[in-house]
Amino acid sequence: MSKKIKNIISEDLKKRLEGVENALLVNMIGLEVNTSNRLRGELAAKGIKVMVVKNSLARRATADTPLAKMFEGLEGSSAICWGASDIVSLAKEVIRLAKDKAYAKFEVRGGVMDGEAFKAEQAVEISKWPSREEQIAILIGQIAGVGSKLSSQLISQGANIASQIKQRYDKDGDEAADAEAA
Repeated sequence: MSKKIKNIISEDLKKRLEGVENALLVNMIGLEVNTSNRLRGELAAKGIKVMVVKNSLARRATADTPLAKMFEGLEGSSAICWGASDIVSLAKEVIRLAKDKAYAKFEVRGGVMDGEAFKAEQAVEISKWPSREEQIAILIGQIAGVGSKLSSQLISQGANIASQIKQRYDKDGDEAADAEAA
């Protein structure tokens, strides 16, 4: 491949990966065409993009970006997966598909998160973390729980006082009615 063509491909890769800070590196070699298309369709349905790249060209395209460490020391072709709402959601979906017997040759090779490279085993650990949406739900639950508890404590004390006043009024009202009747 001529240097001019390599530069054109590298520039295209750079444009496609512009703004991507978190990604997974996967192996798709050995998948049949129909299986690969089905896999890509499942990933696309979750908002995940996949691109097969030659490592030397990807290294050139991602130089001076957060993705650069992902390609250090890699050999052969790889595929980059990026997208989803966050790296945890991306890892969950990719790991789920990698465990599927229909995609037996699809495997995670590593990735990069916040500019730090990680291995395949760490990708499995990341997939067990709560996703961004789950973290927001947990936080909202904790905030609402405190407010709900405070509200119930305030309401219960007010209800106790109101109940005592009503009991006293009922008692005084009964005594006043008895005094009038006598």
